[in-house]
Amino acid sequence: MFLSTRRSRTRLPLIPGFTSRLSAAALTLLLLAGCATQTPTDESGRQLGQWEAQQNDVEALQTWSLAGKAGLRTPEETTSANLDWSQYPHYFRMLISGPFGGGRTVLEGREGRFSLSNNDGRFEAETPEALMEAQMGWSLPIRALPDWVRGLPNDESAYQLETDEFVFPLHLKQDGWEIDYRDWEQVDSLWLPRRLVMQYGEMRITLVVNRWQPGSE
Repeated sequence: MFLSTRRSRTRLPLIPGFTSRLSAAALTLLLLAGCATQTPTDESGRQLGQWEAQQNDVEALQTWSLAGKAGLRTPEETTSANLDWSQYPHYFRMLISGPFGGGRTVLEGREGRFSLSNNDGRFEAETPEALMEAQMGWSLPIRALPDWVRGLPNDESAYQLETDEFVFPLHLKQDGWEIDYRDWEQVDSLWLPRRLVMQYGEMRITLVVNRWQPGSE
């Protein structure tokens, strides 16, 4: 013979407002948990992992244009100029207007042929660097610049690259130049440099991009 026992359960009285306070506390905990797992974001909206996700697309971007302002500083002078730059797979054109452009300077290159036009005429040379040195007294590494302005090292020489907390390029050393990436902007789903500082010895050039236009115009 089996005996069964039954235990009585004590029912607690309902406390007015207790259920609503409990629900509010649970909601607060959920919100805090969501904030704790939210991806860190900087002032411009960049997030961790974005650069790696888009790097192949940036490397594949061969046709683009930009407009901005470039500042030049050397021991002898500090000046600036406006820059309009169009880049294609086999052709580029840079329009430099303002003080260090000598008024209006156009530098063009197509399949190994380079020319520079200014108020004194049109000149040609085997390299764009030689043209700039002869006509302007200083030069930029024109063949590496299309990579650098997109946040990429040039693949023709060794380099050192440091990244920031979001794994975006921060500091690049290549061919004697040092490039600091100071600001970024998102254009057509791609993050591209907005402000960068390039230094070679005592020459320092700051480029601020006011307009990026990826793709053909």
